[in-house]
Amino acid sequence: MRNMSDIIEQYLKDMIEQSGNEAVEIKRAHIAEKFDCVPSQLNYVIKTRFTNEHGYVVESKRGGGGYIRITKVEVHSETEYLAHLQNLIGENISQLNAEHLVQSMYENEVITYREAQIIDAVMKREILSLELPYRDILRAKILRRIITAILYAKE
Repeated sequence: MRNMSDIIEQYLKDMIEQSGNEAVEIKRAHIAEKFDCVPSQLNYVIKTRFTNEHGYVVESKRGGGGYIRITKVEVHSETEYLAHLQNLIGENISQLNAEHLVQSMYENEVITYREAQIIDAVMKREILSLELPYRDILRAKILRRIITAILYAKE
């Protein structure tokens, strides 16, 4: 059985898809009421599953007329998408953010499930047995190199 976070995530993704991948605006209280959960549950879903690494931009306005606007990042080509991911990586990347990037590549059909599993396996902190920040720097270099290899393999 799926947990509440999975259900809320799928609901929001369905809303975005139904909007033609345009921005959708939601009210925390409305969604929390719909799913009979606390607004912080919605905040958790948005902060962990609708990140730049997942291919989304989130804007938030608090207060009485507040809203959350979620926009799926529109990329016009796979090359542009992969370049966007490389820019997100920067000089270092945490294991969690690396996993989000790999998941995004899989969801956007850039890599297969098997390739995603292999990439995730080599990004683990147990494998990159260095102290921080060196571990995150090495992870970023490896991930940037993998994306570069994908780019060249597509040409």
